Amino acid sequence: MKANRRADTACEVRLRSGLHCAGLRFRKDHPVTVPNGRVRVDVAFPRQRVAVMVDGCFWHRCPDHGTMPRANRAYWQHKLEENVERDRRQTAALSKANWTVLRLWEHDIAAGGAVAMVRALLRRLPG
Repeated sequence: MKANRRADTACEVRLRSGLHCAGLRFRKDHPVTVPNGRVRVDVAFPRQRVAVMVDGCFWHRCPDHGTMPRANRAYWQHKLEENVERDRRQTAALSKANWTVLRLWEHDIAAGGAVAMVRALLRRLPG
């Protein structure tokens, strides 16, 4: 699992490239201090307090595309459930810290509508 990247995944890079081309400026892999710790946000708009999290379909158990490996099933079941629970905790902590959280699946980014979703969210918020 050493080859699995925490940041700068292909989906994140594609999203950031689209956001940059749309004229939006942001912070990448941005640490946000929340009660009881920190959350690293994939793409952050600190002035508007918007956190965009990019979730891979496998690692975060996408309901449409998430799969469960056949080998070592107990390990993977536990590992992927922990990832989903961590996502819930992080979203709750960011919301409690007055951040708006947008979670995007990797297939949303591949389909090309993610930049429009982020722009629409930013237009609705003050700042």
